[in-house]
Amino acid sequence: MEWWAGKVPGALGLNGLSRKKTMRNSQKKIPIKLIQKEFFSSTKQVIFLLLYLSALVCAEPLTLPLDQRPNWLRRDGIVMAGSWEPLLFRVRRDGHDGYTPTAGQRAAYLREHGPEMIAQLKNLGVNFVMMHCYKGAGLAAERESMAEAVKFAKRCHDAGLRVGVYNYSGAFLWEPLFKEVPRARDWGLLDENGNPRTYGIATYRYYWNRNHPDAQAFYRRVVRFAVNDIGADLLHFDNYIAGPGRDVNSVQRFRQYLRDTFTSEQLNKMGIDNLDSLQPPMTGQSDNLLRRAWLDFSCQSLADSYHDMSRYARTLRRDILIECNPGGPGKYIKPPTDHGRLLQGGEAFWDEGRAPGYHNGRLYTRIRTYKVARRMNNITFTYTTTPLEMAESMAFNRDCLGCICWFEYGKIVARPGSKDVVSLALAPFIHFFRARRDLLREAKVVADVAVLRSFPSQVFANLKCASLTHRVEQALIDSHTCFQIIYNQHLADLKRYRALVLAGCVALSDQHVKEIERYVASGGRVCMIGPVATHDKWMLPRKKPALDHLPTSQVIRIAQDGDVLSAIRRACADELTLAIQAGRGLYSELTEQPGRRLLHLVNYRADSSAKNIVIRLCLPAGCHVKTVMLASPERKHDLQLPFNEQGGGVTFTVPEVSVYEIAVITMK
Repeated sequence: MEWWAGKVPGALGLNGLSRKKTMRNSQKKIPIKLIQKEFFSSTKQVIFLLLYLSALVCAEPLTLPLDQRPNWLRRDGIVMAGSWEPLLFRVRRDGHDGYTPTAGQRAAYLREHGPEMIAQLKNLGVNFVMMHCYKGAGLAAERESMAEAVKFAKRCHDAGLRVGVYNYSGAFLWEPLFKEVPRARDWGLLDENGNPRTYGIATYRYYWNRNHPDAQAFYRRVVRFAVNDIGADLLHFDNYIAGPGRDVNSVQRFRQYLRDTFTSEQLNKMGIDNLDSLQPPMTGQSDNLLRRAWLDFSCQSLADSYHDMSRYARTLRRDILIECNPGGPGKYIKPPTDHGRLLQGGEAFWDEGRAPGYHNGRLYTRIRTYKVARRMNNITFTYTTTPLEMAESMAFNRDCLGCICWFEYGKIVARPGSKDVVSLALAPFIHFFRARRDLLREAKVVADVAVLRSFPSQVFANLKCASLTHRVEQALIDSHTCFQIIYNQHLADLKRYRALVLAGCVALSDQHVKEIERYVASGGRVCMIGPVATHDKWMLPRKKPALDHLPTSQVIRIAQDGDVLSAIRRACADELTLAIQAGRGLYSELTEQPGRRLLHLVNYRADSSAKNIVIRLCLPAGCHVKTVMLASPERKHDLQLPFNEQGGGVTFTVPEVSVYEIAVITMK
């Protein structure tokens, strides 16, 4: 979530991990001027807080149910403007060796935080500002900017804007931080050679161990400041991409993970005689059990750290929104980031990947990102600086149009690092998102089938398995099939789908096999593409595939190079909810609200509009169509469309989609 260019300073080695474990009082408020050690030394207090947080793990869900989120989010949604870099970081980012701004930078920075800027943002249609809180230089070093954050947040709130704050990065600015907090030398992540893991070429930044208890205690102070002093509506945790390393804390935790996960016999088979001397296998293929264990541990560690901060924030305010930046889910699961685990800790996440559209003749979309987010009950934050990006977000996202602009030093531009101004072509899309919230609010995705992203199959098996899952997902996107992407934990809730698609799912745990069996026993149908359940959760071969005994009447099996769409249609008894006759470049999402269904149509081709799109939509049992209406930000008035209802479905034709249309099918 950062853009920068910087000179490379000298390196500073990290010392070994301190064994001292300290916790902060979860209730005491920290004034901004108090930048000192405040950790508890009382064993009783430490134990009490640990037990309290442990109880929350079992008692409270982390991702807030939709009806427990703040009313403003459902009512208004998010139209975001961003400026989350504190001044001292900008100085270093832009090529200076130090962190001291010029008088000109200081003056422009203050203008950026003034009422005129807030007024300009509101005139653009912004209702949410993502601003700075803490970057990683130390609380004393950032004391002034943190105080300014309190003032700016108040101005935003007084003006009716909601506020999210950049709570911390996954990397710290080690030069000022180590001077202020010498023990922070123990918090850094080390690579496989024992060297500090730097933030790319920005070697003045070191990744820190999010699971280090002393570091967590320090960063909880920042969380408390953001919630209590700034009054933030949302907390942003950046760079959830660096997992555990070769540092002492990570190594000790991995050894304990092995003790808790495997028997002595299993450890011996791995060739481990003495856990106390074991070093983690940080590189290499996942062709052995120890390496697979490390990959699983890495994903769980990253997720645990996010969940820990989320739980702590919830002790301060129950409905505070939590968000992280792991990037988009991509083509397959890539440790240490497992979106299926990670996103259970909050309500939103960032995807800063390639913009949608055609690039060198190839189409790029963020549809997978949005589908993963919707199934995880998350919101996606993306940069939306073109009509297509806004259309895609309205069609596939929940409650967020995106980050429509960046403001820095008193200037508003399209996105970080850009010199482009905000396009006037965005105005009708921003207005539509805010004025027609009735078409978007609390709409649920309609899905015939679920496609499983099986963690062990995608991470431990041959990459061909993950590629097969990806190919099936793309085939369903291209064919306008109503589907969702699910993760392992969603196998316990399959009743909402007519069919489950297992493509490339060679490795399934015994528990997941049982959940699939229960689904089939209750009438669910399964489409198996390629080998399925031939291995267990650690990619160890079974004597025979675990799902081979399922009744043929409810299972469609095809080879991995078979006709995927035909097989999935047969699994759904040859009756899919949606059928669209359209050319290349048009994509869709079907949602529903009480009494109506809404078909979102997005044209990704900038060179031509899609015309005369014939649509057939199956209706819920007992329902009949009252009207079919077409709404679009590109048109002042809605259009009524003729339709033909027959055989439990409705057929109608959308005359043209330039960028974005919503067909609203109202039922009686």
